[in-house]
Amino acid sequence: MPLTTALDDQTLQRYRELLDAEDAAFDELEHAFEDGDRAHWEADLAAWQAALGAKIAYLQRIGIDIPASA
Repeated sequence: MPLTTALDDQTLQRYRELLDAEDAAFDELEHAFEDGDRAHWEADLAAWQAALGAKIAYLQRIGIDIPASA
């Protein structure tokens, strides 16, 4: 599928923001796992999944298809 949006500075900036949000959410998830904090782990897992979903949705909106096998 061809890109529906040009990869300009604004597009890359938004993608970087989504990557940073996913990274921060994963860091929190990792800390909760290491601490054995089940209550926070479940909440952090949901936050990480939401951040990952937002990143994937953005990529799809700009025309980058992520194969299911990836």
